[in-house]
Amino acid sequence: MRKRHLLMLLLAISLSAKKKNPDEETQTLALPKDPPPVAVGETARLIFNVSPLSVKGLLSQQTRDAMKALLKANGGVPMVHIRAFVAGSGDVRRVPQIVSEVLTEKKLPLPSVSVVLGGSLLLDNAQVVLEAISNGRRDANPSGLEFVAGEEATADDPLAPPQPLLEKAVSQLAAKVNAAAVVQVSCFVSTMNNPTQLTSTIQSRFPGAAVDLVQTRRAPLHALANCEAVARGGKLKAERLAFTGTRVSSGSAEKDATLAFQRLDRDLTEAGAPPANIFFTNIYALSDQAAAVSRKRRTPDATILVEGLAAMDAGFAVDAVATVN
Repeated sequence: MRKRHLLMLLLAISLSAKKKNPDEETQTLALPKDPPPVAVGETARLIFNVSPLSVKGLLSQQTRDAMKALLKANGGVPMVHIRAFVAGSGDVRRVPQIVSEVLTEKKLPLPSVSVVLGGSLLLDNAQVVLEAISNGRRDANPSGLEFVAGEEATADDPLAPPQPLLEKAVSQLAAKVNAAAVVQVSCFVSTMNNPTQLTSTIQSRFPGAAVDLVQTRRAPLHALANCEAVARGGKLKAERLAFTGTRVSSGSAEKDATLAFQRLDRDLTEAGAPPANIFFTNIYALSDQAAAVSRKRRTPDATILVEGLAAMDAGFAVDAVATVN
């Protein structure tokens, strides 16, 4: 009897120990962190890249491929800001999550992220393009940087060919800045007819720049082309720059715009870049009415009418760049 009781006791202890084995407990995967509202970079070391387009898979796979390509292009250094233009029916809210997942796996800090839905990209079935600003390992801009807003070239007919308008927009931009010093150019057009020729037009004027070309809406109200740039040199000599992600207005009323700008200003202030230090602002509006409301609250450097934003009831989104005290 004693032997039997002893065996039963040893079996119970063994089963109890097995149940408490931490290796066999159910593991809960941590959710990816949200990108920060503001990220700060060293002005002299900032480098600029645009992801190559992919047509493999859907939005999630293409975003991951774009992130891997950017990390290869920038040498694996930390990213400060990413601006994503999404085309198609993909959920734009997935982009910041995937950015977070990829960089967390690499044990890299997270950038601020701006994401909007456009009408089309250079390749059919391409769903995302990423513009990345990263902190390089050495000085690339010892004389500072200049952020240059574009001026729209427009035509009343929404189906007017984009090539003449783009040539005019590129010429207007080139008149504002030293073409040899430009490190990134982003151009926005109303239609993507002959994208190869459109891209060549930009690259021929700014041969050393990373180039992005986006059709902003699927069904434009009028034909347009607009190009903005970042160039080395200029009056901006601040040691550090703060980049915000998009802040979305929950409607098109003036009170909604006020709240969106208040959130933007609060985030920048907490990062050491008060609203008075803002020197470049982008407005991504869903309509002319929403754009007009946003301009009442603050005059933007660039206003882009886009197809969609990361909120069902959005009117517009805003992001900004500011110097850090």
